[in-house]
Amino acid sequence: MKRHEFLRELHKVSANRNYLEIGVNDGRSLRLSRVPSIAVDPAFKVVSEIKCDVHLVKATSDDFFARDNPLAHLKGGRHPLRNLRRGRSPFGYWRRTTLDLSFIDGMHLFEYALRDFMNVEKHSDWASVIVLDDMLPRSVDEAARDRHTTAWTGDVFKITEVLARYRPDLVAVLVDTQPTGQLVVFGADPDNRVLHEKYDEILAEYKVPDPQKVPETILERAGAVPPEALLEAKFWKPLVQARNRGLPRRMGWEPLRRSLEQVGVSR
Repeated sequence: MKRHEFLRELHKVSANRNYLEIGVNDGRSLRLSRVPSIAVDPAFKVVSEIKCDVHLVKATSDDFFARDNPLAHLKGGRHPLRNLRRGRSPFGYWRRTTLDLSFIDGMHLFEYALRDFMNVEKHSDWASVIVLDDMLPRSVDEAARDRHTTAWTGDVFKITEVLARYRPDLVAVLVDTQPTGQLVVFGADPDNRVLHEKYDEILAEYKVPDPQKVPETILERAGAVPPEALLEAKFWKPLVQARNRGLPRRMGWEPLRRSLEQVGVSR
């Protein structure tokens, strides 16, 4: 299954009420959204027909998240009925805006992808779904920080190891999509500060010059889950119901974690 096919199905099974995309390019992934959306790219060149209420942000993701209220477009106004007509929560103006589905496909350098994840998590919750693209490079050349190939993932594959090491509270699922895989992260905790506190330490270890040491497990896609297995899992309906009811983390997260493990998914 190709990455955009997987994303299309992910929109369906997650029944997301909003969407954030970092790295728009020509809009091929953004065109899959049918809900209020924010799309961030300093040099987007959208040529696809977009069918959602979208705020296109021409800025770097760092600059976007530095704004006072970056998710204002998703929040809605003071009028409940008008909000409903616009696909937003009727009382969203008075509540914290939480991202349901986010897709990170920005700058293909490890430290940028890590910051994007950290910033997205601050606006997410345990029932949010965060997807990072290009997690399974097919060669050492493709994974280089200094691009010298047509197809290029950069060294963002390191995110998988960093999350496993520093954030064992999350469940991060490698998905065997074509061409270069994706990582789907569950259990976001906006109050967790570990990555922020350890950021300099992480960069000192993982930001290294080419050639990159790409683990064989990454190149061979060992442990990557078939996309169909994740999409057909039984936890999606309970997750959506819990999210829409506003179930707190203490009541919803552990059942979801157990469901993920039953599907054969491990962090």
